[in-house]
Amino acid sequence: MLGALIIVFREVIEAGLIVGIVLAVTRGVPRRGFFVAGGVGAGVLGACLLAIFAKEIAGALEGMGQEVFNAAVLIVAACMLAWHNVWMASHGREMAAELRGVGQQVAEGGKDLTALAIVVAVAVLREGSEVVLFLYGVAASGKETLGAMLAGGAAGVALGAGLSALMFYGLVKIPAKTLFGVTTALITFLAAGMAAQSVVYLQQAGLVEAWSRTLWNTSALLPDDGILGRVLHVLFGYVDQPSGMQVAVYLVALASIFLATRAAAPKPPQPSLKVAKS
Repeated sequence: MLGALIIVFREVIEAGLIVGIVLAVTRGVPRRGFFVAGGVGAGVLGACLLAIFAKEIAGALEGMGQEVFNAAVLIVAACMLAWHNVWMASHGREMAAELRGVGQQVAEGGKDLTALAIVVAVAVLREGSEVVLFLYGVAASGKETLGAMLAGGAAGVALGAGLSALMFYGLVKIPAKTLFGVTTALITFLAAGMAAQSVVYLQQAGLVEAWSRTLWNTSALLPDDGILGRVLHVLFGYVDQPSGMQVAVYLVALASIFLATRAAAPKPPQPSLKVAKS
């Protein structure tokens, strides 16, 4: 449930910021709410269609080996989570500027309101598509039931939409840097945990045999199928009996995503040094 909640919450917040920027820039434009709502609806519909086709593809490929299929889903999901963090770190401000530009052109009469709906629809579709893929990764990890995922997803939508609305109306002031910094860290741990979990399926399929020895056993102290163990597994990839390869992949993935995200983030402007005149 927590994995689904975090992922959906992050994506809804991003979509909410996009909608908020568009609404703020086009304040006073007649019927802007109708077109923005239409764009949101179109994006959600597109994401639902993608989920249906993804389910069909998953069903068609299950006969090729459940372990290999699950490992592939987890690897793709982990890579997408990593790419998401890096892309948002490097292009988040550019995307916001482009949205403001389109909204300003609509407000000034340079573009039709249809352009507003298209921009919102594409943005919501992108976030929704990422949710679909990420939730398939959470399901493939084998630690969350369908009911828990649905509950977590619904909670993520409610919390994300509510927080977006409060931020838009100025009732809650949370610095975007702080908000996305926390969720980026959580998503980094989620991605590393998914990458490590894919090793388990590959070992079960007999495709990975190196470093298969169990490094430690904390099942008596903190089993990963208990309540606390499940929470730590979802949030940080905790496993009570990990193999050497699992730990190695987890650490490499964690370090790689962290360093890539940090490298992609825009550097703060350097203060100019003024030479005192004698």
